[in-house]
Amino acid sequence: MPTDAHITLLGPQRTPRLGQVVAALGLSDARFGTINAGWREREPDDELLSETLNHNTVNLRLWHRMQQVWESDPELAQADAERRRVIEEMQELYLLGLDHALCALLELQSHAPRHPRVRETAIQDAEAIVRDLDRRHLLRIDQAYGEFWDRWRPHERDSTARAREAVARDLAQTQAVVITGGHVGVLLGALHLFNIGPSLDVPVIAWGAGAMVLTERVVLFHDRAAHGPAVAELYGTGLGLVRDTVALPSPRERLSLGDRHRMGLLARRFQPAQALLLGSGVSVHIGYDGRLPSGAPVLLADGSAGTFEGAA
Repeated sequence: MPTDAHITLLGPQRTPRLGQVVAALGLSDARFGTINAGWREREPDDELLSETLNHNTVNLRLWHRMQQVWESDPELAQADAERRRVIEEMQELYLLGLDHALCALLELQSHAPRHPRVRETAIQDAEAIVRDLDRRHLLRIDQAYGEFWDRWRPHERDSTARAREAVARDLAQTQAVVITGGHVGVLLGALHLFNIGPSLDVPVIAWGAGAMVLTERVVLFHDRAAHGPAVAELYGTGLGLVRDTVALPSPRERLSLGDRHRMGLLARRFQPAQALLLGSGVSVHIGYDGRLPSGAPVLLADGSAGTFEGAA
């Protein structure tokens, strides 16, 4: 295990391996900043996490501090709530169109061809339509965020500025950061509000939603969703510290890995980004260039599970 890893992405921590990973990285004596805003109101319940990190931790309390910002600045809170409502409707309509496009694509794949080249061309056209839907949706999401930041300039308002200063003071006491899972939208919103990305120049360990938000594009997925279309959907722009990667935590529980057609489509859809499979026991160590290392577990374009071979 490299001791100079900038970012380490882990599989699920239901059976915790965090302590072993910290020791192998030579960080047993490090003071950790912990980011568990995705736990929302359970954010203070970090006893087990702190114990695993030798009780040498500072909880950055991003969820709690975000609530304080909204309470002290009702105008900003109302504007942010409206932004979230707009984006929620964007997501609903995008998902509706995406579901139809993907269903048509899967039907094309199951078609028994009389002329294979004709079917392959139709599949390629349909995949291009899906990628265009993704691209346009993410662009509009980013525009909605941009309009909110340009109009309301939260970073220049007293409530946000004070909270950012408090977070910066806490981060200055740490030598490493842990980002847990939980609600990916809440976690991503908190990280953006407090501008955490530029401060993550120390070793970072993350899993679940924490791994997802470190990438350039956050993708929600669940092939066995109990409600709504079971399709992978672009959700927003992450911190971009992990490049050319789509993080897929708990793949065995959330993906139909035996369906090669479906998995191949998922892998090809986000190319050249790699579909990183963060299953149980997985540890992926990434340097400061943000690139996946050779050997990382990924979905291949043919729908099988394999390993990343690295840049040519």
